[in-house]
Amino acid sequence: MEEKKECCYCHKTKERSEKEYKDMINRLNRIEGQVRGVKRMVEEDAYCPDILIQVSAINAALNSFNKVLLANHIRTCVAEDIREGKDETIDELVVTLQKLMK
Repeated sequence: MEEKKECCYCHKTKERSEKEYKDMINRLNRIEGQVRGVKRMVEEDAYCPDILIQVSAINAALNSFNKVLLANHIRTCVAEDIREGKDETIDELVVTLQKLMK
């Protein structure tokens, strides 16, 4: 896990293992397919409760994705930064959690 800073934007990046990358992309592809399915339902005048149930499933899938990503972030990036004495990472994590809980 290596973080890089780009000179102009100062955005952090994270190198992921091939497995982690593939798992994340697969989850996102499934979610994208669900969204396309809901769009199709709207285009075909599907019954509102049927659409709402599908949207709820999309929300659950996104929440699950966030939980996995957050757990991995804490186990890798946050833990490593704390070991290196970078306490500002804790503040960054708190801000991130506050945004997730809106």
